[in-house]
Amino acid sequence: MSDQVLELFSYKFSVYARIVRIILEEKGIDFKTHEVDPFAENVPENYHNIHPFKRVPAIHHRAFTLYETSAITQYLDEAFGGSSLQPDITSERARMRQIIAIIDNYGYQPLVRKVFSESVFGPTFGEETNGHVLSEGLQESAPVLSALEKLASDQGYIAASVYSLADAHVIPMIDYFTMAPEGAEMLSDYLTLARWWKRVKERPSTVSTRPVL
Repeated sequence: MSDQVLELFSYKFSVYARIVRIILEEKGIDFKTHEVDPFAENVPENYHNIHPFKRVPAIHHRAFTLYETSAITQYLDEAFGGSSLQPDITSERARMRQIIAIIDNYGYQPLVRKVFSESVFGPTFGEETNGHVLSEGLQESAPVLSALEKLASDQGYIAASVYSLADAHVIPMIDYFTMAPEGAEMLSDYLTLARWWKRVKERPSTVSTRPVL
């Protein structure tokens, strides 16, 4: 591994790897990507030296190796120049962290693993949709979207008046969720979130990191 150029260990369909790629794009950081499919049987044996649980993302930079998405994004924001992606106001910074925790703890499974996987990802690769799991995912998504709707800033971005780590964290999951027709229809019922999504979905870092299925 090189200590000069930041190295990203990523999987093209991973929302968490995409979060890191979004931050890299937003900060204008040069990086080299190593594709690692954490679901494959042939994950390189030595990858456990990078990530002991053989997941993605992970980074290596200047003899420093780091895994876990939130730790990586905070490191990238603070270790590199450019505009900060963490609000200066204490309450907004706390809200940013709260929204990240909500989407991680309660949003990923229903929005991505159930709705997107059953409506879009599985069928794209020849798998049949499990209607029960899809319906369950939609039901479980409702309280997550409701919570985000109540917390979302009315100043243009999800946690504050400026784009933050929270936007980058939520974007990949809402992007996948709204690729499902059922998800897109559901999001339209949450007016603040829908306005936010309209604003950020064509942002350059959103578009350039969007996976091709």
